[in-house]
Amino acid sequence: MSVTATMDSAAADIAALAAPPMTGITPHLNLVGASEASAFYQKAFGARETLRLPADDGQRLMHCALVINGGDLMICDCFPEMGHGYEHQPSASFTMHLQVDDIEAWFARAVDAGAQVLQPIEDMFWGDRYARLLDPYGVHWSMGQTKAA
Repeated sequence: MSVTATMDSAAADIAALAAPPMTGITPHLNLVGASEASAFYQKAFGARETLRLPADDGQRLMHCALVINGGDLMICDCFPEMGHGYEHQPSASFTMHLQVDDIEAWFARAVDAGAQVLQPIEDMFWGDRYARLLDPYGVHWSMGQTKAA
């Protein structure tokens, strides 16, 4: 079966699963190594995987749904052969932000999992403690925790 045929049948598979519905805006990242990225996000950010649809090639994921800190994130591997222009393009043009209740714990867990520190935790003028990280897949992350009054 081709990747196209598998993707065509994936809609029925997704509908049959009892994954909670997504609301609002949901980031969808095209990565190289989505399965490994899911494992990293689980370790680094306490993500919970709610759906996994592997591709027929046994190497890539067509779709993976995660919940991180109450928010939805979708990831998949790149499928440039599908002609949709999906290519991994690490970029500083977006940042995934996590507003957390214990920035020291969240930050330490991410660094211990292998995230690169771009900016250590600092008190910021807008009232948050804030930090920035880069994950092994080229995605920029920030974290904020509102300082107690």
